[in-house]
Amino acid sequence: MTEHMTGAQSLIRSLEAAGADTIFGIPGGAILPAYDPLMDSTIRHILVRHEQGAGHAAQGYAAATGRVGVCMATSGPGATNLVTPIADAHMDSVPMVAVTGQVGASMIGTDAFQEADIRGITMPITKHNFLVTDPAEIPRRIAEAFHIASTGRPGPVLVDVAKSALQAGTTFDWPSELHLPGYRPVTRPHAKQIREATRLILESRKPVLYVGGGTIRARASRELLALAELTGIPVVTTLMARGAFPDSHVQHLGMPGMHGTVAAVAALQKSDLIISLGARFDDRVTGNLDSFAPHAKVIHADIDPAEIGKNRHADVPIVGDVREVLLDLVAALTTEAAAGRTGDFEGWVAFVAGIKATYPLGYDEPADGGLSPQYVIERLGAIAGPDTVYASGVGQHQMWAAQFVRYEKPNTWINSGGLGTMGYAVPAAMGAKVGMPDTTVWAIDGDGCFQMTNQELATCAINDIPIKVAIINNESLGMVRQWQTLFYNERYSNTDLHTGPERRIPDFVKLADAYGCVGLACERPEDVDATIEKAMGINDVPVVVDFRVHRDAMVWPMVAAGTSNDEIKYARDLAPDFDEDEASL
Repeated sequence: MTEHMTGAQSLIRSLEAAGADTIFGIPGGAILPAYDPLMDSTIRHILVRHEQGAGHAAQGYAAATGRVGVCMATSGPGATNLVTPIADAHMDSVPMVAVTGQVGASMIGTDAFQEADIRGITMPITKHNFLVTDPAEIPRRIAEAFHIASTGRPGPVLVDVAKSALQAGTTFDWPSELHLPGYRPVTRPHAKQIREATRLILESRKPVLYVGGGTIRARASRELLALAELTGIPVVTTLMARGAFPDSHVQHLGMPGMHGTVAAVAALQKSDLIISLGARFDDRVTGNLDSFAPHAKVIHADIDPAEIGKNRHADVPIVGDVREVLLDLVAALTTEAAAGRTGDFEGWVAFVAGIKATYPLGYDEPADGGLSPQYVIERLGAIAGPDTVYASGVGQHQMWAAQFVRYEKPNTWINSGGLGTMGYAVPAAMGAKVGMPDTTVWAIDGDGCFQMTNQELATCAINDIPIKVAIINNESLGMVRQWQTLFYNERYSNTDLHTGPERRIPDFVKLADAYGCVGLACERPEDVDATIEKAMGINDVPVVVDFRVHRDAMVWPMVAAGTSNDEIKYARDLAPDFDEDEASL
């Protein structure tokens, strides 16, 4: 039996049927008809202070829970304010549905008030998008949007609904099945490719498991651990894959790339086989592609066939869900082992273990006795523990958070990897806390990033979302300042944020208080533990801690942009030497 209702009522009913329990959004003229039935819905709507915050909150919710995040905005500027989080979700494969209002169907294309072609604008940065002008289409389009966002390689889907469709009468008819010609993601890997991959693994002498964010999205951490322990192959986890493999595991070499560990970078460069799992050979990992892992064959497993061979030729391409690929590889290698065929990696494992021991992550304490940002983050990770969810902004603090927090579990590290969006941390932490209300959530933010989206503290305070924020306040746009130090003769053009003791604009403690949060400050190493523990003890309101750290701390190791990974430095003007050890392999 079909029910008669308005398109707006059909939209809300459809979102309920699709499984949405939370929407982050802001009402406005074109989407307003949908906000009336939302009052009677089981869906929790969280009124954000900026649409960008709505999008990042939906991302944080999705990344923490694995469910589809939902955000909503009106036409024109409301919709265009979602462009950044949509692009961010697209780059990082986050399942998200963005619902936007559009001007009435008869007014589309007339430059009507608050009209923007959001479907055209977002076409390159969505997995798919829809413009709905017929109210009868609403249930099917919402069902399709959720299906597309959450299957295959996850990503954002936009549903733009004309105001006239929301206001018109219609019937609600939820589809019992979906027909999407051309959309059939391959999840099961081809058996021949698994056999070829198994052969290459057993023939290799210097293999590396190169683990990307797709392993997190596929919920494949347990299967990854099984493969690693079965074979003994060393593991590197990219920025997006932190937590996919336990940091404490003896086979883990850390994060590869521009600010990766020496051991992880060396392992890839010296390897003869790279087993890529849900990774995309990003430039921040490879450095100069021409000199990346010059002697390595590549097994590239990914659910998105467009990624395979895009940046690096794959000797064995495997299209499939990473979890399914790992299950099949484990089965094949177990069969081989039962027949007495195993890989010989003993010398290689000893070589990379030696590099890991010789070049551990470290940092210098400030000569003036000030507060080291790395120490703050290291202690935060130790005190908050591995069950906490950490969301970061973008810049130096992001790299230190990736390096010095020990990640033992998947979905505990949330950041903007591909797009590198400043302002991501606070709203993403908010979304993660909504999705995981019983979990401690820390946003690790910079003083630059924090000022882009700190208005969402009001959202957190009003809606009882008690996130905790650690501001790594170095009075600067820190990563840009680091590049100016290294490559621009210390000419610090427009990177001073004036958040230091001379002016303190703004005073973050007072700002937190103004937003109904608890504000704390810490500027001495001996106060760090007590300050973090005090923040950990406050669980009824958001907490903001202004860690006033040493200004000139830098992120090391570092591979300068566009250079070879062979040119990695573990401190300024200090390069590792592992060629001599390699000769013994």
